Amino acid sequence: MSHLPPFRRLLRYAGIVVLSWIALSWFVVLVLRFVPPWTSAVMMERQLAALLHGEKDFHLQHRWVPWSRMSPWVPLAMVAGEDQKFPFHHGFDFDSIQNAIDAADDGRRLRGASTISQQTAKNLFLWNGRSFVRKGLEAYFTVLLEITWPKRRILEVYANIAQLGDGIYGVGAASDAFFRQSPAQLGPAQAARLAAVLPSPDRFHVDRPSAYVMERSRWIEQQMSQLGGPAYLDSTQAPRDTARGRRR
Repeated sequence: MSHLPPFRRLLRYAGIVVLSWIALSWFVVLVLRFVPPWTSAVMMERQLAALLHGEKDFHLQHRWVPWSRMSPWVPLAMVAGEDQKFPFHHGFDFDSIQNAIDAADDGRRLRGASTISQQTAKNLFLWNGRSFVRKGLEAYFTVLLEITWPKRRILEVYANIAQLGDGIYGVGAASDAFFRQSPAQLGPAQAARLAAVLPSPDRFHVDRPSAYVMERSRWIEQQMSQLGGPAYLDSTQAPRDTARGRRR
């Protein structure tokens, strides 16, 4: 190696660094398939912001709730409101992406096209923002999640780390803060209310719902019924090649 030209030596070192980072990131994703994440990048970002801005009264609320202790209406409401093709796509909804591009080209309001898999990748590993670097890393971690985790695990983690209020992350903390109930006891209307504030819990509030949030909650409840109830998510345990997609 010492006889290599400096440029090729630099490329070799860069290649080692990149491969090491890929191996480490995949190892972390593999571990988190079985171990509940105790925090997320977005939670740490919010805590740091509170510290820097001197928010002395800020208190981050989060507690892990396994799938078996979570009302089946909660993950269904999130899928109904955010990503109805979630059980059947492979991390990216290309139809929604194309629709968002078409809307932007026509000068209409920019629409989000992120799937639950993408949002889980971003919330767990990355930071808020719209840079190309962040979007590229989001795509990378989305692929890792889809390759390494079952669909149900992705949805379980998303339900546990999604921001549902200021400093309130996941269905466990949200159930305590807004409904004073166990996550297992939440009904369709309560689950729909939680999902209705996504992905903008800084603008919309579960405990002080605007007319928009109430209307969206009703729409999500209708979608949950049309999808067939919690049985719609049974395919999140099935092998990918046996699942059959449904359209909105």
